[in-house]
Amino acid sequence: MDRERDIEKYMACRIERLGGVAFKFTSPGNDGVPDRLVILPGGRILFVELKTKGGRLKPIQVWQQERIRRRGVEVRTVWSKAQVDELLEGGDAT
Repeated sequence: MDRERDIEKYMACRIERLGGVAFKFTSPGNDGVPDRLVILPGGRILFVELKTKGGRLKPIQVWQQERIRRRGVEVRTVWSKAQVDELLEGGDAT
């Protein structure tokens, strides 16, 4: 099983190869915001939360994701390198 940091490194490398950026995102005073702010070529912008298989979103993370989605911004959670691939190839990783 991949560790979260391995998935995160894999995602950042894949995004860079596509010509995008994956900023490590922190927002002081806003617990539960997603791990990465991703900007892809063509103007696709999304927040990504990374978890390992078996990992769970905390209630504050679910709330923050919904808060972001209500403003029309894409938010995804990925649990594996395969889901990173799906996300970057246009699939739906949740």
